Amino acid sequence: MPFFYTYDIYYFILVIPAFILSLAVQIYLKTVYRKMSSVGSSTGITGAQAAANVLSHHGLSVEAIEPVRGTLSDHYDPRTKVIRLSRDVYYGTSIAAIGIACHEAGHAVQYGEQYFPIKFRNSVLPLTRIGSTLGIPLAIFGLIIEATPLVYFGLILYAFVALFQFATLPVELNASKRAMETIDATGMLVGVEKDGAKKVLTAAALTYVAALAVSVANLLRLLLRFRSRD
Repeated sequence: MPFFYTYDIYYFILVIPAFILSLAVQIYLKTVYRKMSSVGSSTGITGAQAAANVLSHHGLSVEAIEPVRGTLSDHYDPRTKVIRLSRDVYYGTSIAAIGIACHEAGHAVQYGEQYFPIKFRNSVLPLTRIGSTLGIPLAIFGLIIEATPLVYFGLILYAFVALFQFATLPVELNASKRAMETIDATGMLVGVEKDGAKKVLTAAALTYVAALAVSVANLLRLLLRFRSRD
């Protein structure tokens, strides 16, 4: 029976649960972020100051720290060496603001120290971009026209998406670890405030776990469909 006439049970048992997990994690992150954003830190420092403290603690020259629009739009740009923090984080003095700012500064430290996992992740990024765009369409088209080499080529391309997501996990976890260690060493947060920051960073890390689950689910779905066709 041709591929497009068959019932895609694997989509329902693999992909949909992964998407539901991803949605649940996003809701959890926003809930935790909103709660911790309403709790001010006892030190009263801003997210921008916290990020600068992380750089100084690790002996890095002060890099640019800029406010950007959006919520949870915080990131580090290694090309321009700029830490970009959402306005609530940049100007905020909450537990969430300090935790997130220190996390992004942790990425700057990773680049400054030539942290291998982040170099590996970046090395597969070009293929990841191609795979995210062409991998699934090529594999599905190959299944439809029964072209086995095209199916394999599409699956290999999309596998780089899963590989990138897998390589991202240690990078993000390490940035959070660096953030919490610096927060503890410099006293930017004290007592239960540190627990609150850790909760925010843990929730953020779960989004990368969910992204990996979605990528793996899609990859397994196509692979199983291909095997069941044969």
